[in-house]
Order: sequence, then C-alpha cells, then structure tokens
Amino acid sequence: MTNRLPSLFLGHGSPMTVISDVPERTAWQALGKALHRPKAILCVSAHWETRGKSHVTTGDTPRTIHDFRGFPDELYAMQYPAPGSSELVERVVELLGEERVQRDDSWGFDHGSWGVVQPMFPAADIPMIQLSLDRAASPQEHLARAAALAPLRDEGVLIVASGNVVHNLALWRQFAGTRPDWAVSFQSRITDAVRSGDSAALTRFAPDDQAAAAAINSAEHYLPLLYAVGSRLPGDEVGVFNDTIDGALSMTSYLIGDPALLKTVH
Repeated sequence: MTNRLPSLFLGHGSPMTVISDVPERTAWQALGKALHRPKAILCVSAHWETRGKSHVTTGDTPRTIHDFRGFPDELYAMQYPAPGSSELVERVVELLGEERVQRDDSWGFDHGSWGVVQPMFPAADIPMIQLSLDRAASPQEHLARAAALAPLRDEGVLIVASGNVVHNLALWRQFAGTRPDWAVSFQSRITDAVRSGDSAALTRFAPDDQAAAAAINSAEHYLPLLYAVGSRLPGDEVGVFNDTIDGALSMTSYLIGDPALLKTVH
C-alpha cells in the first residue's frame, strides 16, 4: 500500500477555477504537493465523449484544448504541454481489451483534465493521457472498465476523474448563490454511496427521482465519478474535500485511497 496512488474525483466547475484564487484551486495545489509523484497520469474528463469504444489520446505531446467560450484571454493562453505516454496507452489497451479501446491522435487535454492537473503539477513534466467517456456503455460497464484499470494505481499511475456530481447549467442561473434542497440531498446520498461502496446507489435511479434527474442532467459530468469509485481497491478508504454547492453545481471531490493525504488540503 505504501506506493499505491489514490484515485481522484475532482469537481472541476468553471474553467476560471484554474486561474482564480479560490479554495478549490488551493486544495488541488496542496494535494499535488502531498501526493507521491506519479510515474504517469490517466485522466477521465467530462469533456470528451465518444460512442462505441473508450478512446485514448496518443502522441508525444497531446495538444491543449480550450473547449470553452467567453472567458479571459489569460485562459486561452494557457498551455499544458505534458508529454504523452505510449507505454500507458498500451497498458490501458491491455487492461480494457483491444475491442473496447481506440487509439486517438485527434484529441488532446481538454479543460476537464489540464484544468485540474495544472494546479497539482504545474511543471507539466509528468506523462499524461486522457480516456474518453464511451456513451454507449452503461453505468455498470463504466464501473467495470474502471475496475479493470485499478491495477494501474499500484504501477505508479494516478487516476484523475474530473466532472461534477451536481451539474445542471440550465438551472444554475436560477439557483446561483443558494443551496437548493434537491441538490444538497442528492450530493449527500451520493457521498454516502461513495463512502459505503454502494454501486447500485451510484448507478440506478428511479424514473421519478427528480433530484437525480436535475443533478445528473445530461450525465457527462457525473459519469467520471464512476471511474474513481470503480477503481477502488481493498483497503482503500474515502476522503471528501471541496465539499461545496452553489446552486445547481457541486464541487464535491473524493480521494479513494488514504484520506491522510488530505490533511494539508482542508
């Protein structure tokens, strides 16, 4: 367990977080200093969706993608030139199976990945690849793929899943600055399920579950959570940090592994 790296789910919120003096960014910076230096990083971001296979970035230096509009020039000028890793790509293919993976040189690092990794490792000198969300896969299949990737954590690879448990931009303006009951209750029960390892509570929601429908919405920001939870290994505990809600957006984040790593984060 000594050198086992955790699996992270980071609530990433607005792209502005990466250039703002806010508690979430401060926590990511502290976490980067607390972690044992990874050999490589595998990111699963809400912002890369494919269908039929899990795509994985290839190339020596995947491009930095600025997949947002209407933000300051400072954000568009940011680059995260982390090297790729053909070794990690082939290990992911080995673990998931050729039939489930497509190597992809067309993508790069979108803001769901570089936006959270940059504060942790600003030197951009750790090899990194990104794995897409296969939207043809069921929630249970996402969990199974995450479980298949779990051995990477004992091989020096940091798994970083990036999204938001509660994410509904259509409702955000309506509830901004408040903590609506439906968002608080949904976030609370998901945290309870993550802690207890209740996979059913994380993947199955009743048709009349209005809180889940509002929070998960189009699901791309929720699904990365399953990669952090699914890569849990025996002996892992759960640490919770950045546990805030603003309207229809929660920044709640989880560390799966040794919660003692969070002692400098809060």
